[in-house]
Amino acid sequence: MLDDTLHFLANHLEAPDWRRLGEHLPVEWIEQAVQRTDTTSIRHRRLPAEQVVWLMVALALYRHKSISEVLDDMGLAVPDAQTPFVSKSAAAQARQRLGSDPLKWLFDHSAQHWSNQDRRAYIFKGLVLFAMDGTTLRTHDNVEAREHFGAQNYSSGAIASYPQVRGVTLTALSTHIVHSAAFGPYGTNEMLYAKQLIDGVPNDSLTVFDRGFLSAEILCALTRGGNERHFIIPAKSNTRWEVIEGDEDGDDFTVRMRVSPQARAKCAELPEFWEARAITVVDQQGRKRVLLTSLRDRRRYKPLDIATCYARRWGIETSYRELKQTMLGTTLTLRSKTVDGVYQEIWGTLIAYNLIRLEIAKAALVVKCEPTEVSFIRAFHLIQFELHWAAVTRSYGKLPASMKHLRERLVSLLNDERPDRKFDRAVKAKPQRYATRVLRKPA
Repeated sequence: MLDDTLHFLANHLEAPDWRRLGEHLPVEWIEQAVQRTDTTSIRHRRLPAEQVVWLMVALALYRHKSISEVLDDMGLAVPDAQTPFVSKSAAAQARQRLGSDPLKWLFDHSAQHWSNQDRRAYIFKGLVLFAMDGTTLRTHDNVEAREHFGAQNYSSGAIASYPQVRGVTLTALSTHIVHSAAFGPYGTNEMLYAKQLIDGVPNDSLTVFDRGFLSAEILCALTRGGNERHFIIPAKSNTRWEVIEGDEDGDDFTVRMRVSPQARAKCAELPEFWEARAITVVDQQGRKRVLLTSLRDRRRYKPLDIATCYARRWGIETSYRELKQTMLGTTLTLRSKTVDGVYQEIWGTLIAYNLIRLEIAKAALVVKCEPTEVSFIRAFHLIQFELHWAAVTRSYGKLPASMKHLRERLVSLLNDERPDRKFDRAVKAKPQRYATRVLRKPA
């Protein structure tokens, strides 16, 4: 009886219409992305450019499935009685025709739109909190990828086994929505990618940086290039300054730092000196740390407020874990084998990640909890399931009820409070079945 029922369902359910994923991603945006980058399909194809855009977003949501499986489940190809299935080569050619530019435009456009939604609900004393940091992704080891992206070189002379993509993102800490991103070869310094994102930082914002981004060029460009754009960044151990207000032995004082001649030679707009407010904080281990910030109003922004904002910087590390481990399923290597395909896959993955994070944020607003309190792993699995059954629903009128049920279920997936660790973290070495291959630099 169960076998007969399964056959009935398999034969009578309609092919999923995955365009219903676009409640937050309108079809008009897809068309604009394709038209703006001149990749519209002129002649009739089984996989038009617009459908390939949806394919790249869906591949990120269903990383455990092959491209052929996703194509079959989605029914994206234009129906053809003679060839009911799309071959792998046809899908690869369709991706090559599309390129990565439409996905990049779509990410930039959607990310800015989604970041501005409901921003009033997450304002900290008139400012929206962001974090900027870098990460890496691994690609297939082939000649094209290794020549373009490069790999990490170790002091021993060894080279990383796989090429790597280096990137920097600007992420909203309240919702974990990625506002902007820059990716490229591993050998390019993170500072150069960060400079590409500075102009796009929104006004009335506070950006938290890691100490590696301590640069007068970046921080001065941030504060001078917009309206009420502020920063918090920890000082390095070798940072030198002159106290111009307050007592250096205290917890709150103002410093002036000299811009190096090398930096001024690269950027003539830099001043000879730049100033910042210095806050001394003590972490849980009793270690002192000095935070530099452009929030000079001591009455409005207390030292405790600044320390609390910096402590939230780790939210961007959590977003990287959600993106790389949960969505990619701990599959460290991207599925694309060409350089343009790698960029295409990255932009598609970022769009899919933002879609999930936006849906979590919408659900959290209903019950007035923080979006970060919702379990991303469980929410991701629930969205995969709900979107699949929403896609096969015969009646479009049932979609709002399905999305309402999804959001009600999301807010029931709040993270459980975990007890503190009782023992030091330790990792056992993995047993190796085969000898390790070590690459060396050519002599």
